[in-house]
Amino acid sequence: MKEPDESHSGIPGIDGNTGIADDTGMAEDTDMAANTDIPDSEIDILEFIRSEVPDFKIYEYSYENGAYFFSGTPINDPKDVLKRLWTPLSIMGYGVQMVYELGEHILIVAPIEEKPERIGWNVILATITVFTTMFFGSMFFGVDPFSHPEQIITGVPFTLAIMFVLGSHEMGHYIVAKLHGMKTSLPYFIPFIGIGTMGAIIKHRGPIPSRTALFDVGIAGPIVGLVASIIVTAIGLSMPPVDIVPQDGGFFYKLSLPLLFTFIASFVGGMNSEMIIHPVAFAGWVGMLVTALNLIPAGQLDGGHIMRAMLGPRAAYISAIVPFVLLSMSLFIYFVMQQNGSMWLFWGLFISLFAVAGHPEPLEDSDNLGRSRMLLGILMFLAGLLCVTLIPIQV
Repeated sequence: MKEPDESHSGIPGIDGNTGIADDTGMAEDTDMAANTDIPDSEIDILEFIRSEVPDFKIYEYSYENGAYFFSGTPINDPKDVLKRLWTPLSIMGYGVQMVYELGEHILIVAPIEEKPERIGWNVILATITVFTTMFFGSMFFGVDPFSHPEQIITGVPFTLAIMFVLGSHEMGHYIVAKLHGMKTSLPYFIPFIGIGTMGAIIKHRGPIPSRTALFDVGIAGPIVGLVASIIVTAIGLSMPPVDIVPQDGGFFYKLSLPLLFTFIASFVGGMNSEMIIHPVAFAGWVGMLVTALNLIPAGQLDGGHIMRAMLGPRAAYISAIVPFVLLSMSLFIYFVMQQNGSMWLFWGLFISLFAVAGHPEPLEDSDNLGRSRMLLGILMFLAGLLCVTLIPIQV
């Protein structure tokens, strides 16, 4: 957005975020004044502000370099002004921010500058992840990529499958966020050892318009990602198992199959616990596990977003309990089942660190999701339970 000129040099420019400072010491002037007349062609903005937020008493306004500055007295909570203005102004192509400076509240409305999205890092990380998933994927086909690096091309089917699953999840978030007018980046893939990637993330900037938007964006990723996982699992299970023998020092991943995976296998073709599944089917299994972990109802995970949208501020109680549940599961697996519960130990500690910060409040936090969204949210959490087991993987 455009920056204000020197006459308002102490006021930060609008960057799409919403900020409110201390709300004491408000000026009490009541005479309307204008430092710079707003052009007739743009006078509708002033009238729009007056009509939408009549409890924000404007006593001075100016128009500078395309930005509007309205000095006024908010009769109620200043956040209410932003809640009512953000969505309609964003549709009109404007961003809004309120600052508190020199004893007065100033509402700043400025055109949103549509800057080309920088995708350099997205492309670089995606390219690296293609090679890392291909490298480790070739191992699942019995290739030793350290001795025969030219044979990593055999890992392409796994690469295509895992990138499709993880990319679909994040693109679900991205597309729905754009539909709600939210500022969101394209996916950043994360290359890593083990299976070649730790997944992908998107960066969200600016406020969350409403609980409805929070719900839609939060649930879109798991829905699209789960559908992609089901498709990939069905394709992988229809392929013949890979016949490999581990070399000296090699190992197998022993998978515990979740109910959804077993259900798909019953339709595509029978399988037993000792079968070496095709790497493409393994990518579908990974997608189910990722979906289940993302649906944990805590913090900034997808499940945390969905639960916050469904229950409002009361979701904080669930978010606080979840880490203890996961840590208890880990102890049960370690000491009762005599198995490796490190995954739940990690997630319990991870979530406990970030759940303390709480969840950002949507601008409109009172809207009713409606029965259809509430039902969809419940079904999605149940689907997450079908995608995970107590001990998903053993080496």
